[in-house]
Amino acid sequence: MPDIKPIYDFVFTDHALTEMARRNISREDVRKVLAMPEQMEMMREGRAVYQSRSEIGEPPRIYLLRVFVDIDRRPPYVVTVYRTSKIEKYWR
Repeated sequence: MPDIKPIYDFVFTDHALTEMARRNISREDVRKVLAMPEQMEMMREGRAVYQSRSEIGEPPRIYLLRVFVDIDRRPPYVVTVYRTSKIEKYWR
């Protein structure tokens, strides 16, 4: 796994904002993952997925929040975001 470099300065694509609203994921949730990711994996050259586990809901359940970022741009672009309960599938 490559070195994880936190991302503090980034922009959201329109697609990411639409998907975040549809999936009820806040900008603050995304900021937390990018600033302090538990894991990062390169998807292809120029695109990485940053991910962290998070407690969400009532009663709280652990989900994996995955943030796809085009890191070959300055500032990086958040392309899309989703959460999944299938942590084992994506955890490395």
